[in-house]
Amino acid sequence: MTATTDGSTGAANLRAVTFGDPIEPTTDTDDVLAAARRATGRSVEHLLGRQDEQGWWKGDLATNVTMDAEDLLLRQFLGIQDPETVQAAARFIRGEQLGDGTWNTFHGGPPDISATIEAYVALRLAGDLPDDPHMLRAAGWVREQGGIAASRVFTRIWLALFGWWKWEDLPELPPELMFFPSWVPLNIYDFGCWARQTIVPLTIVSAKRPVRPAPFALDELHTDPEHPAPPRPLAPAASWDGVFQRLDKALHVYHKVAPRRLRRVAMNAAARWIIERQENDGCWGGIQPPAVYSVIALHLLGYDLEHPVMRAGIASLDRFTVWREDGSRMVEACQSPVWDTCLATIALADAGVPPDHPALVRAADWMLGEEIVRPGDWSVRRPQLAPGGWAFEFHNDNYPDIDDTAEVVLALRRVRHPDQPLVDAAIERGVRWNLGMQSRDGAWGAFDADNTSPFPNRLPFCDFGEVIDPPSADVTGHVVEMLAVEGLATDPRTRRGIQWLLDEQEESGAWFGRWGVNYIYGTGSVVPALITAGLPASHSSVRRAVSWLESVQNDDGGWGEDLRSYHEEKWIGHGASTASQTAWALLALLAAGERESRVVERGVTWLAETQQADGSWDEPYFTGTGFPWDFSINYHLYRQVFPLTALGRYVHGEPFAAAATGTAAGREA
Repeated sequence: MTATTDGSTGAANLRAVTFGDPIEPTTDTDDVLAAARRATGRSVEHLLGRQDEQGWWKGDLATNVTMDAEDLLLRQFLGIQDPETVQAAARFIRGEQLGDGTWNTFHGGPPDISATIEAYVALRLAGDLPDDPHMLRAAGWVREQGGIAASRVFTRIWLALFGWWKWEDLPELPPELMFFPSWVPLNIYDFGCWARQTIVPLTIVSAKRPVRPAPFALDELHTDPEHPAPPRPLAPAASWDGVFQRLDKALHVYHKVAPRRLRRVAMNAAARWIIERQENDGCWGGIQPPAVYSVIALHLLGYDLEHPVMRAGIASLDRFTVWREDGSRMVEACQSPVWDTCLATIALADAGVPPDHPALVRAADWMLGEEIVRPGDWSVRRPQLAPGGWAFEFHNDNYPDIDDTAEVVLALRRVRHPDQPLVDAAIERGVRWNLGMQSRDGAWGAFDADNTSPFPNRLPFCDFGEVIDPPSADVTGHVVEMLAVEGLATDPRTRRGIQWLLDEQEESGAWFGRWGVNYIYGTGSVVPALITAGLPASHSSVRRAVSWLESVQNDDGGWGEDLRSYHEEKWIGHGASTASQTAWALLALLAAGERESRVVERGVTWLAETQQADGSWDEPYFTGTGFPWDFSINYHLYRQVFPLTALGRYVHGEPFAAAATGTAAGREA
């Protein structure tokens, strides 16, 4: 096999130069290897062709129609809707409707009442009539499920903005939360960063209780329009649910008697907090929900739409849109360029692309430019820790991501950069920051250390998904892998992380996946980390993981796991085969030394046979999570980067096989 080192080879002929001439297989294994080589070459070409000239990669990030519906509701609330945007969004929303008139939150998933209500209201704003057949089906199903009263709190907040729901029938969220010091339960830093950035502006909205004139009624979405909010029995007073329900009732009373001056000071404190955290691109936290509610909150406090903060905030929302060829418009909840770029760099390097290839050097340059070197909200819990690390998005300096930082370090170590001291310094800062963000139990969360309070999830307001950021096996696995590659496998902090992972292994042999679906993702993240950190492939935890993966392989040779695995045990490890989940399983099996096994060969064959002519894979299924079950994500680049990584490692072997010895073998990519 030949390989170029001068970086002069273009994407068109990279396969021939990097992967050598086709070989004539003589055995079944040779057939699989030949197919893997061909698939790897096609995939490399495809991925190189998708790189932006600045060096980054970004795939679409698809979620569900509530993003699009809430965007239209925001524009209606602010009075800035325009016919083109409204109709383009409506076209997308209609295209996502299921045959029974409902909408779901992930491909192939069950109907969701909140998504269906929000989509229905958005289409009413776009001019669809309640007696249109598709609208009749939707409204009828909503009534069967209990009407608007059965929807989540966020849906009812949006409806309250237009008088379609009473503010009195919503949980209270007082702005006086801003006065709670960080050691008091339910202070804003007890919430995960995504919830914190949403809750702070919503305290202003909750205090102001605005109502804009409704352009139509929504009686058809109530089971009883005369009594839209039937009373709900309280949980026993001795239970946590009962305690927080009664606390909410007390806060409703407080809303009526709250001292005006105190409330005004609290709302102004919230406004300052919001404005201080606006990113350079005008967004907040690089995600759509906090941006939407921050714009509403500041508007309610008198910020004119032409105010620079408001102008930038509204403009940032347009950058979260994907316009499709059919004229429809999809809103992304977030954008993932840093994550996509480091994963693409890893995939290409592991697939045999020379470490000094211009594409990899450009990617490294771009990632180096995205390093965050100032404190953020994480420093509330770690005030003495020096900054360093990377976020997930284009702009999110307040919230670097522990997971992204680990993967960026792993990506940079695969690149032969002309200014290696620059790379080494950035990596050193990232490693130091990640080590400093270790939680007390030895593991790592995604954004904060020790964000494990049991109280936020119990608030009546918080029914929209996970609102805290406890350590997870997938993030901890990535950090452990990175530390091992950096020669820190025997460091006591790394060993604590390894022990936490071993303790967290399920009885089945799998690990829970917090940020990817689900046990296949968790297992695919942890096993390579344990092996890189020095555990032998014969270790009982590794063997149990291998046995579990073998037991859940689909008949077609691939792997898949449905999002319902978060709620229903029968779905754990089961679902239609997908390219990304098949790759995760293979990454674990390859790390565990199963390269020659029939299980691996069948998985590699499935990837090769399902690859499309242009070198890509199709994957309608959602394999990412924002909140397990409650908010699902289809990362459109997952189907490209993970299969390429798995195929590359099958063809070329493990990239950091000697990392656990403390050598720098991996650094000489």
